[in-house]
Amino acid sequence: MLILAPVAFTLFVWWFSTGAILYLDGLPARTYRWSMAFASLLLVAALKTVSDTAGDSSLGAAYIAFTSGIAVWGWFEMAFLMGLLTGPRRAPCPLDSHGWRRARHAFETILHHELGLLIAGIGLAVLTSGQPNRLAFWTFVVLWAMRLSAKLNVFLGVRNLSESFLPDHLVYLQTYFRRKPMNPLFPFAVTLATVAASLIWRSALTDAETPAEATRQIFLATLLTLAVLEHWFLVLPIPAETLWAWGLQSRRRAEVAISRA
Repeated sequence: MLILAPVAFTLFVWWFSTGAILYLDGLPARTYRWSMAFASLLLVAALKTVSDTAGDSSLGAAYIAFTSGIAVWGWFEMAFLMGLLTGPRRAPCPLDSHGWRRARHAFETILHHELGLLIAGIGLAVLTSGQPNRLAFWTFVVLWAMRLSAKLNVFLGVRNLSESFLPDHLVYLQTYFRRKPMNPLFPFAVTLATVAASLIWRSALTDAETPAEATRQIFLATLLTLAVLEHWFLVLPIPAETLWAWGLQSRRRAEVAISRA
């Protein structure tokens, strides 16, 4: 039960939060202000609970801290997908861009988003510094590191680019993607993440001194395992969109409404 509960909780939060963000992003642009206002309230509440639970090493605090870390991350994901926090370049990649020039242009499309994540990461590090419960910070770090890896892999080239996740106002980002069976970074990134997840699983199951400590580590191990799974979705002939078909329904309804207009 100690293992199943945090694993199931992580699975649900990962699946539901991703689908919810995709659903809200697929609604008409006039709704974005309300979605971001609600997300901002959650962000403020999450930062407060991160601070409140940092010194609490109990089992319940682990669940709260993990959820708070996800909520902070979710704000930035929503702001990015809604086009509110992307980068100074909001145009397709020039056809004559190659090598480092292409890389620079690609980075410019996400610069503001990455700076925002850096500031948030530093903030979480400060709020939890020297405290026994740093789960919110490490949750954010795992998500950030694995999302950065996914961005690099999509830039270098993978089989599945998941273009359907991008709304119309971010469709220009597709010009910075490459479709290939695989790229040299992929096996290195997946192997490193898999080893890290295995080590955390081992520590959680054999070395943790308390149920709360084990739970905190299980949260991170499960999240990292799911991130590895998402990486495999990039190269295997498996449509990741199926997992969040319900979240993409709002976008499909909007497309139908436009076609009928």
